[in-house]
Amino acid sequence: MNEASVAPTGHPLAGVMLMCVGVAALSVNDAIAKSLTESYSPLQILFLRNVTALPFTILIALFMGGGRALRSYRPAAHLVRGVLWVAATFLFFSSFRYLGLAEATALIFVAPVFITVLSALFLKDEIGWRRWLAVLFGFLGVLIVMRPGGASFQPAALLPVATALVYAVLMLSARWVDPRESVWTLLVYLTGAGALLGGLVVPLVWVPVDPGDLWLFLAIALFGTAGMTMMTQAFRMAPAVIVAPLDYTGLLWATLLGWLIWRETPDSMTWLGAAIIIASGVFTIFRARRAGH
Repeated sequence: MNEASVAPTGHPLAGVMLMCVGVAALSVNDAIAKSLTESYSPLQILFLRNVTALPFTILIALFMGGGRALRSYRPAAHLVRGVLWVAATFLFFSSFRYLGLAEATALIFVAPVFITVLSALFLKDEIGWRRWLAVLFGFLGVLIVMRPGGASFQPAALLPVATALVYAVLMLSARWVDPRESVWTLLVYLTGAGALLGGLVVPLVWVPVDPGDLWLFLAIALFGTAGMTMMTQAFRMAPAVIVAPLDYTGLLWATLLGWLIWRETPDSMTWLGAAIIIASGVFTIFRARRAGH
């Protein structure tokens, strides 16, 4: 969760370790979600994940922030952010039915590029020519991975790109949240809104859950909650400019898990495009932090 706004506590090594483990946990979360999409709708997976995770999230918030962590000064903002969260997760989980785990993960890493563009267009943030150049390189990387017009192009590759766009809006929407609210409040309300909104639509796609899959739904909730919690803590312990680029280690985990479970092997063009996307994203993060955004 890249929206922690508190000052780091001065434990960079602990922050780095937490970020790396948190990213690994979220990669396992994605791999489990991909395996479940073979039998269940992404909406059902999302709903059961959030419903299962909500009690754990509340307990963590109470432990880390006390009772005030459950108080919101702008609940409507959290509801809107919940819609964005559900949309982004639905799009990403949907892409798992058609794309390899590493390919989908590489494309979603274009999110910092979208954040730069949206903040310039709608929030009137000052963006220098170097960051605009990084934006162009980021989109070049996306085109290399997707290869539109080529024989290997899949329209489904647009799903993780759309995920990145919605996720960028979600990150920027953190500015709508009352500054008195902590990151733990955001975590609780995001999970709760996801459970509520998912519950409204899940009857349309519900299928009986195989008892043998119950442990997978529990695992996706635990790994997802643990990953988000550790990444949140990482931003509280170390400067964002140090820990944020470590999010890209998720591509290594996605590649490893994709190979171990499905024998997926990204081709050379996917690796080239992913490298360009990551380089663009890392540069964008550094420049944004230097500019104070």
